[in-house]
Amino acid sequence: MLFSLARRGLAVAAVMVAAGAVAVAPGGAQAAAGMAAPAAGVATRVDVDVRAGLAAVGDVALGVNHAIWDSQLGTPEVADLLNDAGVRMVRYPGGSYADIYHWRDHTAPGGYVAPGTDFDTFMAGARRTGAEPMIIANYGTGTAQEAADWVRYANVEKGYGATYWTIGNENYGNGHYGSAWEADNHADKSPKEYAAHVVAYAQAMKAVDPSIKVGAVLTMPGNWPDGIVGSGDQGSWNQEVLTRAGAAIDFVDVHWYPGGSTPAEALTKTAHIQDAVSLLRDQISRYVGERADRIQISMTETNVDVGRNTQPGALFLADVYSGLLAQGVFTVHWWNVHNGLGTVSTVAGRTDYGDYGLLSSGNCTADNSVCQPPLNTPFAPYHALSLMGDFAKPGDRFVGTGSDNALVSTHAVRRANGDLAVLLINKDPDAEHTVALNYHGFAPASAAPAVTTFTNGADGVATGTGSTATAQTLPPYAIKLVTLHPATTGAVAPKAPAQPTATATDRTATISWPATAASVKYEVYRQNGGISELLGETTGTSLTVRNLDPGRRYTLNVLARDTAGRLSAASPPVTFTTGTPANASCTVSFRDTNDWGNGFVGSVDITNNGVNAVNGWTLAFTWPTTWQSVSSGWNATWTQESRTVRVTSDAGLAPGASTNAGFVGSYSGPNVLPTVFTLNGTVCTSA
Repeated sequence: MLFSLARRGLAVAAVMVAAGAVAVAPGGAQAAAGMAAPAAGVATRVDVDVRAGLAAVGDVALGVNHAIWDSQLGTPEVADLLNDAGVRMVRYPGGSYADIYHWRDHTAPGGYVAPGTDFDTFMAGARRTGAEPMIIANYGTGTAQEAADWVRYANVEKGYGATYWTIGNENYGNGHYGSAWEADNHADKSPKEYAAHVVAYAQAMKAVDPSIKVGAVLTMPGNWPDGIVGSGDQGSWNQEVLTRAGAAIDFVDVHWYPGGSTPAEALTKTAHIQDAVSLLRDQISRYVGERADRIQISMTETNVDVGRNTQPGALFLADVYSGLLAQGVFTVHWWNVHNGLGTVSTVAGRTDYGDYGLLSSGNCTADNSVCQPPLNTPFAPYHALSLMGDFAKPGDRFVGTGSDNALVSTHAVRRANGDLAVLLINKDPDAEHTVALNYHGFAPASAAPAVTTFTNGADGVATGTGSTATAQTLPPYAIKLVTLHPATTGAVAPKAPAQPTATATDRTATISWPATAASVKYEVYRQNGGISELLGETTGTSLTVRNLDPGRRYTLNVLARDTAGRLSAASPPVTFTTGTPANASCTVSFRDTNDWGNGFVGSVDITNNGVNAVNGWTLAFTWPTTWQSVSSGWNATWTQESRTVRVTSDAGLAPGASTNAGFVGSYSGPNVLPTVFTLNGTVCTSA
């Protein structure tokens, strides 16, 4: 009887998650993206550059979700499996259930609660795992007082030291934008109302324990309802929440179910990560204002729509965790530990149960024609998570990598002891790929590197040594972790410079950093895939770099060199975007005036700032990504070739006069708006 109820609870949760996935589809539905493979017999070139420092791995980087309808929550077997995989944060009480859950009496009206899943049981399991909790306070049917009482119980009465608390789950799914799956008893379901309650919750909770960190729910750029302005609102969900509640929060929480109708398409979606995170940081900076840089980003739900239990899910997990952590997201969580049987299919020759869980729920179809493996059997994504635990350890720093083959993804971290770990992901289900590894700023030891591999259909990871530091063979649909020692050890290099800052114009940027002991000079590198570009060197603590492109995003690192020529590790990265000329002969204002999640109406105002009339004009700009396009336009002739758009008109434009042209645009990922425009070849000021 208990097993039957547990199955029902898992099935209910699976339906709720599926509803969430459907809701994000309008913003995430994409045409299948082709993936180019190299010619037969040609090795894939992978570059790894330790001079290109990215984000450091924090103490709670690897996370997963627990749910109160999961009868295995907190059991020793599950806690130990998560510990073995390197999980350091667990989320509770489980997705949309959080907005119907009342912690004190351990009830979720309208949902199923499994026996033995109360908060204390969860915390016991978290402690056995060695993980920090991420707790979701009930916004949908709860109160600020209820959340404050939970903080008091957890941290004052029980001494659990629970630091991270999110206000609600996917609260934009409360019906305000049409789709409704998230419980919300508030008469006003607007982001303005949610923001007001976030402030109230934060104040009440921090009055109990000022040391906690409170997070607000946002949407991931490029996913529904990002960009949509609801009825009566002054801005999108993210704009409203950040503007009104930004001063009260410590982090923002997003989810990402990027979709994809095939495994190949799903595996292309990780290409969106850098732009999506950059857009989210831009929103935080723009709408929060003062001290916006203190606000962190968590990603507490992600998964795929196809191949959830088989190798596509494993490849996606390794790629998305690495990509997000490298961009500074402080924790990434898979949905879910257990979830239950979904639609059964065959993917890459393996049975896929359509189960969002890392571990088998051990259940069967209604007619018992298909049954999952025994309870708690790890699925393929679990083994990928275990590889991530070996790869990205607290204190490591991600470094730049590049691959010339779209079917081979690569990530790398530099360890504090000087070792380098390289993660290679072969997304080709049919063919192995030979990889030629090239290192920049790092010389590997001559000994064969340690290698850990997870292949399609394997029951676990295989460890040993294999190939060389410069050549590796990737089996089809495989993940390989290559760990290398440096050629020389014992020499003490200078300490890495601390966080640089940047002040930019349209063509220049001045980079500054604190002095480092034992350094005789500093070198400034621009990240460029897996091979950084040296922009300049100086004995001082600032450098002005010139000849930059207007409206372009740059990421730089500073390294110190001592009298013996030893080079330090890279500083933390500094990212900035150059502007446009302040006093150009033209001004362009580009606006998204109406967005519906995968398309928008764009408006372009063009002003002639010169003293002479313009008799016929061509406005040109380049889309920042490959997934943006113009569908149709008016008041001029609109054409697009590759990513370049040209808008032409025979009309005149007198000195001081303005004109407007509009278009319908579409996008299938983060909608990064262009910022650089030329009018008859002249770069304009962007307003």
